[in-house]
Amino acid sequence: MNSLFKRAGLVVALGLSLGTINAHAEGTISIAQQFGIGYLILDVVQDQHLIEKYGKQEGLDIKVDWHSISGATAMNEALLTGSLDVVSAGVPPALTVWDRTRGKQNVKAIASLGSMPNYLLSNNPAVKSIKDLTDKDRIAVPAAGVGFQSRTLQIETARIYGNADYKRFDNITLSLPHPDATAALISGGSEITAHFSSPPFQYQALEHPNIHKILSSYDVLGGKGTFNLLYTTEKFHDANPKTYKAFFDALAEAAEFIQANKHEAAETYIRVEKSHLPLELIEKIISDPENDFTITPQKTFVYADKLHELGVLKNQAGSWKDYFFPEAYALPGS
Repeated sequence: MNSLFKRAGLVVALGLSLGTINAHAEGTISIAQQFGIGYLILDVVQDQHLIEKYGKQEGLDIKVDWHSISGATAMNEALLTGSLDVVSAGVPPALTVWDRTRGKQNVKAIASLGSMPNYLLSNNPAVKSIKDLTDKDRIAVPAAGVGFQSRTLQIETARIYGNADYKRFDNITLSLPHPDATAALISGGSEITAHFSSPPFQYQALEHPNIHKILSSYDVLGGKGTFNLLYTTEKFHDANPKTYKAFFDALAEAAEFIQANKHEAAETYIRVEKSHLPLELIEKIISDPENDFTITPQKTFVYADKLHELGVLKNQAGSWKDYFFPEAYALPGS
């Protein structure tokens, strides 16, 4: 799997150096996604050419460029430089770029990519909850201090220890890609004793008897909550109404397809992602009632509210609609 991340780095470099020639031209759209089952809706959109399908209904032959990138930082840089039109990342990184571009590029969310819990796992039998973590432990996350997993841990830490101490565990948190962190946790031969994981990696890790769950992101949010968001700039949204509508409609159809065709959706993931994971595992993940492949944002405002309370976000949102474009308003979001 390491080769995927090396390839992602090359994609970032290429995208940022060449840019997107037709950026903000009606009838073209460049989209970037990261790796994992959390991007299944986009895999279905790509596999079934749904943007092109809905573009024809708008009288357009839409040219779609797909990119694979690892990490919210690279995503945001590519979006803000105009190299990409639409990017994807966890709710906290998406809120951060919304916060920092208000009054400028005015980045907002398009839709959710689904609700999936992220598990904080440990191979240390003495650690039953985050209260048991000590300076001897090391927690692996994709983006230490700023990513979805770190921000989720910070919110839970603030609940237990108070807002002033929300960064309590930042000093024992390390940045490590999910595949490497999973291997380190399972082997037990490194300094990594905990990993704030995500599907499908957490499913793989929990197959090993030395690994156990100590926290779920759903515990922190109080129920099902969105993992990843799609977002873009106000410029792209306003200048490309037909392309944007085709994309939004494509996302909605893809979500409905997954709900009704879980086996075929699993096959789509294997095919598009060129995954070597067993089909049975992917179908198990898609069928897990904890996972909801929906474009409706769920409990995203928990992050907006808490991260503002902690001082991470300067701007206070009144509701989830403040950081979404209007096309999503008809959804029963939160």
